[in-house]
Amino acid sequence: MNILVCIKQTFDTEAKITLDNGLVKEDGVQFVLNPYDEYAVEEAISLKEKHDGTVTVITVGPARSEEAIRTALAMGADEAIHVEDEAAFGDEFTASEVLAKVIQGLTYDLILAGNQAVDDGSGQVAARLAELLGIPHVATVVKVEVEGDAVVVHRDAEGDTEVISAKMPVLLTAQQGLNEPRYPSLLGIRKASKKPIEKKTLADLGLNPTDVASQVMVVETYLPAAKSSGRILEGETAARVQELLQELRQTSKVL
Repeated sequence: MNILVCIKQTFDTEAKITLDNGLVKEDGVQFVLNPYDEYAVEEAISLKEKHDGTVTVITVGPARSEEAIRTALAMGADEAIHVEDEAAFGDEFTASEVLAKVIQGLTYDLILAGNQAVDDGSGQVAARLAELLGIPHVATVVKVEVEGDAVVVHRDAEGDTEVISAKMPVLLTAQQGLNEPRYPSLLGIRKASKKPIEKKTLADLGLNPTDVASQVMVVETYLPAAKSSGRILEGETAARVQELLQELRQTSKVL
């Protein structure tokens, strides 16, 4: 069973975000394997242990993304592909087009990815990728069972659970609760440091920068406005209600 896992390196969720001239500063920031992608990697390794096969992780990103790849390899992934080409770094359109080109040259039964990345939270790449590959896609998966050439998955459906069966190949995105990602062992870390990572550029994939140019332009990046402390309204109930309405209409402008 050949399993591919699309991963991304993101900011540590505990990192403090600071801006410099409208750009997010990366100085001193800890980068990690996207938490949702950890669930995907863990599920891929668990399925490999049950059904044999190989797990290959794929990412598109700068040189520092190799840290996330090494984490996945230390967890138990077998192989890795890293598209390290600045022209391949763009929006969700760019990422899905590049990943599709990489995957079209591979043999696979199952593709796993995180439900979303914690940095942009768009949740678009997996759906776009499945469309480009012409395979089924099931999102927010919390349970996976392989039955012959099919998978039966349970997916989180806004507080309820849907059970879906799909023929492989299929792309699934991992939701929190799918599993508990393992910690890489010392032996796993040592092995991961020796595993080769296949590097690719757009030229290797037969793509030109114009083929995958971003379709979205970031106009402005800013931090949320600082919240002021709450205020306790005093006096008779009728007067407080009137004062509250006035605040909501004139100050907060939510009515």
